[in-house]
Amino acid sequence: MKRVSFSDYTREEITTMARQGYAVVIPLAATEQHGPHLPVFTDSIIGDYIAVKAAEQALNAVPLLLAPLLPIGCSQHHLAFGGTLSFTSTTYMHVLRDIGESLVKDGFSKIIFLNGHGGNEPIMHQTANDLAVQYPIWTASASYWSVAREALQAVNASEVGMVPGHAGGFETSAVMAIRPDLVRTDCIASEHIGRPWINSGPPGAFIGRHQELTGVDGYTDAAVHATEEKGRIYLDAIIDSVSLWLIRTIKSME
Repeated sequence: MKRVSFSDYTREEITTMARQGYAVVIPLAATEQHGPHLPVFTDSIIGDYIAVKAAEQALNAVPLLLAPLLPIGCSQHHLAFGGTLSFTSTTYMHVLRDIGESLVKDGFSKIIFLNGHGGNEPIMHQTANDLAVQYPIWTASASYWSVAREALQAVNASEVGMVPGHAGGFETSAVMAIRPDLVRTDCIASEHIGRPWINSGPPGAFIGRHQELTGVDGYTDAAVHATEEKGRIYLDAIIDSVSLWLIRTIKSME
């Protein structure tokens, strides 16, 4: 099997692949509080799983490398709850730009950000735009839930709660499918105060409230309906969608 991980290769091999037109996918995630029942590495666990599986599938059709996961993102809105590591938005933009510029200096001309944490999204998009303005390269950026929106609707992912939500039924199902040993099922609440304004606008819109950007007590919905089986269904739908998006995006960069 072809190896997709950037980390597996030597400098000479990577330089050759850059000259051959390989794209580099940079998975973005976070380390932050996820309520009383999920590990703080939730976004990284889910994001890494999706990125690896989708990149391996896409590699059968297009040349690409998967950069190491960036496990810390912009999570300032979670700091008040504890258990969170975060860059400020300004610092995070510099981090993403530095990674992109490193790849440009390595000789790559196709850079793709794949995101797994909501707080990263606007900064990611702006960085992709800025890199394409300054350098003669192709860039693309997307969050996995945006790429897989139709597929997740088709498998009725909202049956367990907000999609993607934060530490609700959707993310809990995904972690149950990947690392069930890390889910504190005895701490899952049976009820939770909802905030209907969260994600209530059209795609691309934003609405927020101080200390409730991710819901009451730092999570969006009760995970009482989450199951490992549902998590596998949702993850399979996401991986297929992301893989197809990567293939189409990289082919369009010719």
